[in-house]
Amino acid sequence: MATVAGILVAIVSLLLGLPGTAGAAAPQRAPEPSHPGQDWAGSEIAKHEGTAAVLAPRQSSAASVEGVDVSSHNGNVAWSTLWNSGVRFAYAKATESASYTNPYFAQQYNGSYQAGMIRGAYHFATPNTSSGATQANYFVNHGGGWSKDGKTLPGALDMEYNPYGSTCYGLSAAGLVNWMKDWFATYKARTGRDAVLYTSTAWWKQCTGNSSAFGSVNPLWLPRYGSSVGELPAGWGFHTIWQYTSSGATVGDHNRFNGSLDRLKALANG
Repeated sequence: MATVAGILVAIVSLLLGLPGTAGAAAPQRAPEPSHPGQDWAGSEIAKHEGTAAVLAPRQSSAASVEGVDVSSHNGNVAWSTLWNSGVRFAYAKATESASYTNPYFAQQYNGSYQAGMIRGAYHFATPNTSSGATQANYFVNHGGGWSKDGKTLPGALDMEYNPYGSTCYGLSAAGLVNWMKDWFATYKARTGRDAVLYTSTAWWKQCTGNSSAFGSVNPLWLPRYGSSVGELPAGWGFHTIWQYTSSGATVGDHNRFNGSLDRLKALANG
């Protein structure tokens, strides 16, 4: 018969996740982020890699298309003003991890569309809180889907410095690559599209070992705040979108699509 002391040891072991007479507890994932609304595409890039003091020079409209990306940090956006300034596409943050949705997403996603822009949604990844499949499904279920209407871009996965802790989310390079493969495969199974990947070359080298696993399939959205796009991560011969400024709470971060408007429409149509 078990002693009172033995029973108490087993109970304490279960509560603390320590080895005991009842066995060890399963490994626990990191808790959900406590302030996900403060994180947008480039927020951590700017902190770690710096920002340019001036806007990059404009290129010919025949060679590129101007765009913005926005999040809850931008609130309600004046889309007609941006359209009149020459902006023709927009990405809006839809989700983060598997618990957060952007409260301004509807105004941003639908408002850009109604202004005439080609729009898309993106997901801010936290690979240490839940699986790639879980987060991809959450994204699709909360605004990250796709329809062949000629004005909806494939969803984007934002992979950048961890705003809540360890730069690479406590995962190995292989672990991060496998997490992304899980996310991309799930997104494609749900939508029929290969998603865009947002990442910086410096983070990619540090956290994935400069993996070349995605370059032949997933369009690259690269942040670099300077006069040129600079070095690309392994696997990509060219970038699709260049985020060339990080402007915080003003009118969103500025981007250029690497091609003509017709090529941007082709990306939307798949």
